[in-house]
Amino acid sequence: MLIEKKGRNTNNFNFCKIFIIIALISISIFALSSCSMVPAGENPTETSASLTQAHSGTQGVEAKFITNYPPSKIYDVNDFIALVEVENKGSYDLDSSDCYLQITGFDSDIIRGVDYIQSCGDIDGKSVYNLDGGYNQIEYESSNIDLPTGMYEYSPNLNLVWCYNYQTVASPTVCVDPLLYQVTSEQKSCTPQSVSLGGGQGGPVGVSYVGVEMTGDTAIFEITINNHGSGSVLSPYADIVNCGEATLEYSDMDHLNYYVEMTGGSLIKCTPSDWELRLNNEAGKIICSFDIDGASAFETPLLITLDYGYIDNTQKSVQIIETP
Repeated sequence: MLIEKKGRNTNNFNFCKIFIIIALISISIFALSSCSMVPAGENPTETSASLTQAHSGTQGVEAKFITNYPPSKIYDVNDFIALVEVENKGSYDLDSSDCYLQITGFDSDIIRGVDYIQSCGDIDGKSVYNLDGGYNQIEYESSNIDLPTGMYEYSPNLNLVWCYNYQTVASPTVCVDPLLYQVTSEQKSCTPQSVSLGGGQGGPVGVSYVGVEMTGDTAIFEITINNHGSGSVLSPYADIVNCGEATLEYSDMDHLNYYVEMTGGSLIKCTPSDWELRLNNEAGKIICSFDIDGASAFETPLLITLDYGYIDNTQKSVQIIETP
């Protein structure tokens, strides 16, 4: 009887210990998760800073050869392998039909069988959740290097060209005042003045300046567009699939489409009137006028959308040597 009672007491004690341990673990997990979880909107300052960073910058798609792929020297019995890292450092998401890579500059009768035109793939742009943007890796390969008889080395300058369609959206806040030149005792909330935009809007082409002029209840905006990147602007209708070859025409170069709207006014007109802008020396101007609603000064966003293509390149020299 005594032994049985002792066994029951021991079992009860062990059960209580297990229960207490489980309870403590549960409380610890809950406390840790409560500390690490940040409800949406709890830190608006950090969210605002992340949004600003995600929609700023003057880069779009960047590409580069990965180190030693290809190596600077290759024997003709080895495979030719070039690896390219493609990064979307802007704010516009790319799908597989928006961006193409093309490797040129070599004799296809010597370095044979290279699939020299390839899509960049689907690559997300910068966002609050990924401030660096997405990336992809593309491979070019040839297992058939054939040096002509009597040729002991071949040193081509590989030219990697990438072409892509992109979009930049700028939304500067502007002040408009339909009663600017009328005498009034009203304490106005703002005064119409020009706005300079530095740092870009998440793309190689962006808005750098917005001038504001009031004529009665009409607001006139002078919008300056610049190519901030190292490449060239293409029309959004250009053939980007094969742009590394001589397929681009004069009409494809330095053209972009634009659209301007404002919530606080009605569009009267924009010039150029066909919603197409041609850049000259990497810059261009758009003039838009809006009929302003209301009877007092106020601030409102001016939404400027730019659609364009872009071409850029990088180069690497390689030396192919005949195997002894």
